[in-house]
Amino acid sequence: MVSRVEDAIRKAHEAGRGAFIGYLPVGFPDLQTSIDAALTLARNGVDVIELGPPYSDPVMDGEVIQQATQQALAKGYRTRDLFTVLKEITSRTEVPVVVMTYWNPVLQHGVERYADDLLAAGGAGLITPDITPESAAEWIAASTRTGLDRIFLSAPTSSDARLELVTSSSTGFVYTVSTMGITGERAALDRAARTLVGRLREHGARYACVGIGISNPEQVAAVVDYADGAIVGTALVKALRDGGLEQLAATTRALVDGTPSARFSTGN
Repeated sequence: MVSRVEDAIRKAHEAGRGAFIGYLPVGFPDLQTSIDAALTLARNGVDVIELGPPYSDPVMDGEVIQQATQQALAKGYRTRDLFTVLKEITSRTEVPVVVMTYWNPVLQHGVERYADDLLAAGGAGLITPDITPESAAEWIAASTRTGLDRIFLSAPTSSDARLELVTSSSTGFVYTVSTMGITGERAALDRAARTLVGRLREHGARYACVGIGISNPEQVAAVVDYADGAIVGTALVKALRDGGLEQLAATTRALVDGTPSARFSTGN
C-alpha cells in the first residue's frame, strides 16, 4: 500500500520545495473551529496536516500548545471526538492527516480498535512521541495490517543502534527532533539537527522531517536546505489563538514561502 504521507512529500519535492507539515490540536478553540483550522492549513499550502489530540499529561508540549489542549479538555474533549473531527476534515481535503498522540490514549481505546477507527475516519497514520519501536509490536502489526503510517521520533542523542531501529520501523517519514526539550519557538535551531538528518540517511531513512523550535520562514528555509520537510506547531497555534482563521491562513502562507529549495529543483 502506497503511503499517502510519502506521496505528499515526494510531490512537494517534485514541485521544487521541501514538505511543510503543520500541527494543530484537536478541539481548540472548539471542535468546529479546529476542523475549520485544519482545512485552512490545507488551503494555504500545507502538505501534511498533523493533529494533536489533547492529553492530560503532555510532557513534550510547550506552554502554548499545553494551554490550547487544556482548554480543549476543559470543554469536554473525548477520544471519540478525534475520529469525528478527522472524518470531517478528510472528507473535505486530500491533504493527508496524521495524528500525533501520546500512547496511553491508544492503549485505553485499544490498539486494534484505534487503528481501525483511524483508518475509517480517513487518517493516514500516527506519530508516537512516547513509545519506541521495540515497545510497539502491537502497533507495528496493526499499522501493517491497515496500511497506516507509523512515525517514530529520533533525537540528536540517539545511538546508531537506535537510529537503525527507528529508521527500519518508521514509514511516512522519521520525525527528527531538532533539539532536546519541549516544543516551542526558539531563536536558533540546534545545529545537531543537520547532523542527525545525515546520520538517519546513513541508516537508510527515505524521508526525514525536522520539528520542534521552527517558527518562521527563515527557519523553515534553513531546515529544508538539508531535510525533506519542516514541521511547525507552536507558531500556528499562536496564530489561531491570537488572530483566528485569518491570521492562521496568513501565517501558514508565510511559512510555506520558506519551503522552496534548489535541492529539489530537479525533483531529487
